[in-house]
Amino acid sequence: MSYYKDLTIDQGSSVSIDVYLTNKDGTAKNLTNYTPTAHISPNYNLDSDNITVFTCTVDSAASGIINLALSYTQTDNLKANKRYVYDLEIARDSSGSIAEIERVMEGQIFITPSVTKLPGL
Repeated sequence: MSYYKDLTIDQGSSVSIDVYLTNKDGTAKNLTNYTPTAHISPNYNLDSDNITVFTCTVDSAASGIINLALSYTQTDNLKANKRYVYDLEIARDSSGSIAEIERVMEGQIFITPSVTKLPGL
């Protein structure tokens, strides 16, 4: 079962979110050989043309830390005052193929509007 967390993102801002994964006993989940993937979509039933992809990195495999990032251009392209859905999944690699996939976090994202627009955006 994944962790449910609603997020608020400011339109036109760079976003960096650290996610700390733990095992059931509270210890850090070892993310060695895991690859994270996270997407934002207006709803659960859309094709890939309407999906925004987070840049996902394992910042510390031993400490279970994943960083999710969006550029200011990506968040500027999201509609203000709108709710989106997102999820974060991790895939474990075993001998060059995916051994398991686990959804570890999901929820809704609300986009707050931006008043200031920098030149070039």
